[in-house]
Amino acid sequence: MFSKALARVPRRWVSTSNKPWYITTPIFYPNAIPHIGHLYSLVTADIFARYQTLKNPSRPVCFVTGTDEHGLKIQKAALDKGLFPKEFCDAISQQFRKLANEADVNFTKFIRTSEEAHYTSVEHIWRQLDRLGLIYKGSYSGWYSITDECFYTEGQVLHIAEDGNSPARTISKETGATVEYSSETNYMFRLSEFREALLQHYTSNPNSVVPQSHHARLVSLLQSPLEDISISRPRSRLSWGIPVPNDSEHTVYVWFDALISYLTGIGYPWPDSGMSKGWPVDMQVIGKDIVRFHTIYLPAVLLALGLPLQRQILAHAHWTSSQKKMSKSLGNTTDPFQAIEEFGIDSIRYYLAKVGGRFQDDVGQYWSHVQLAKHDKELQTILGNLFMRITSPAITSRMAPASSDIHNETFVPLLQASKALPSLVSSHMDRANVADALEAVVDVLKLANKCLTDAVPWKSSPEVARASYDSCLEALRVSGICLQPFIPRVAAELLDALGVSSAERSWNHGHTGSLGNVVSGVRLFRSKS
Repeated sequence: MFSKALARVPRRWVSTSNKPWYITTPIFYPNAIPHIGHLYSLVTADIFARYQTLKNPSRPVCFVTGTDEHGLKIQKAALDKGLFPKEFCDAISQQFRKLANEADVNFTKFIRTSEEAHYTSVEHIWRQLDRLGLIYKGSYSGWYSITDECFYTEGQVLHIAEDGNSPARTISKETGATVEYSSETNYMFRLSEFREALLQHYTSNPNSVVPQSHHARLVSLLQSPLEDISISRPRSRLSWGIPVPNDSEHTVYVWFDALISYLTGIGYPWPDSGMSKGWPVDMQVIGKDIVRFHTIYLPAVLLALGLPLQRQILAHAHWTSSQKKMSKSLGNTTDPFQAIEEFGIDSIRYYLAKVGGRFQDDVGQYWSHVQLAKHDKELQTILGNLFMRITSPAITSRMAPASSDIHNETFVPLLQASKALPSLVSSHMDRANVADALEAVVDVLKLANKCLTDAVPWKSSPEVARASYDSCLEALRVSGICLQPFIPRVAAELLDALGVSSAERSWNHGHTGSLGNVVSGVRLFRSKS
């Protein structure tokens, strides 16, 4: 049945060479104030967005984040506060926007799913799917999780027997959330029709989901049939949400509503005369607990609409506290605003990227105040102190003239490493490995510090002082350009102090740029009280 309907859908594929580079974060669920996990997603996406801007300055970047404001959890949280759901969301959503701003996250669109434009987008897509015969009304039974706002099948849950201390319970295998069995009459989406198309897409595009472990699990999952899924809830159970078109007794399921926000964020529905200048999304940064929604449910809807699938989905791990995922419901979260106030946003971004930038699993991503302080000190030492040392009068007052033909073997490895750095960082970033990209810059800065210490230019010849000065400043210039995606505020202050023109800060200028008038004595990091 569906193959005939799909044949009538126009295939509006778009060339990726002339569209903006499009990236999204998860659309955050604002049933409580944001925590470090939300900051991690924001910073990760911002690093990639900034990198793309530097790499291709003539190509615009579209960066969408926002809040997913419907659903039973929001409805209950608002009720507990004695507020209307919209009033509750207005306050909490503003906290997420504030966090993005304080974290120097350069989003281009902050979407709220309670906005009128999003209602229009959801209703439009619902009607399209309905016309294609992909929506039907039927009885649905399954294990429902209020925490995850979704149903699970029998194969997706784990039954845990009573152990003397805890009662018997059933949980989701995927997230560990408690579930309860429920039966409802809902609207269903024919997800089962899309298994073969999805399997073909993922087997043909091995880098479409990273890290590879998630891709492998997805391909394995798609070897078995997919069940149709519920995309509505009875209005009697869920009143805070988008009404189903032509049926006021049902509410659009919150996950279906939220996934469409990535289309709403770039102006969907688009005019019939042409394709959006942003779709397909080039990278979606998500948490590993929502992989299924973004790799199966959303792509199935996109296939039905005749739209290209996402180019890449990056599923990151979770930060843990006391060996458990940070969670609002567990009460083990860290206040990101407090952390930013104490250490400054660049040190926070540095820690998140260096420790959490390989996206493999939760091991090692343990949020620790002690480790954060250690990384803060490391950054100040290898970068801030290096700049202060090399521009100090102890070196600058004894240098040979800049026109001197000076060669010093001590600094040859540093000059070679500096020259190779932009390409090395790019190779890591293009493979979605943020931590190794940042580590490459750190290695050059450590090498510069070592060369400076070995050369002792403050008591060596004027020629050694000049070679030290020129080589270390070049290492700082190139490092400053490469650090812009990771620690943008400090990187900008460093490049300012080096006299690097704003027109010479793109990625290519890592190879070809030059210094200006260097300002000595600039402190790149604020002192801690």
